[in-house]
Amino acid sequence: QVHVAESGGGLVPAGASLRLSCAASGLYFSTYAMAWFRQAPGKEREFVVLISWNGGNTYYADSVKGRFTASRDNANNTMYLQMNSLKPEDTAVYYCAAAVEPPPYEYDYWGQGTQVTVSS
Repeated sequence: QVHVAESGGGLVPAGASLRLSCAASGLYFSTYAMAWFRQAPGKEREFVVLISWNGGNTYYADSVKGRFTASRDNANNTMYLQMNSLKPEDTAVYYCAAAVEPPPYEYDYWGQGTQVTVSS
């Protein structure tokens, strides 16, 4: 059974940093592209970043480019999202998702989400 779980969210002031983790089990992690999405209250879920199966390619939303960095550790079936210079508009529930390579990507598995709140 596949299980995907995010952790690392919290309440931080604007300008602070957080690192989110996404641990996966029950799948061949290194054959999946992994992505982060987020959903703010009253808004649609939006794409944040995708990292390819070996970490060789990453694609960021313009809103986080230069501030967020995705990485992965295939030996430990874990993906990370380093978030720096956080802004109040980054406040959202952050979800990780897995998609089988190669593109086009369809996200087969999702986590339950972790709340990130950035105070002004």
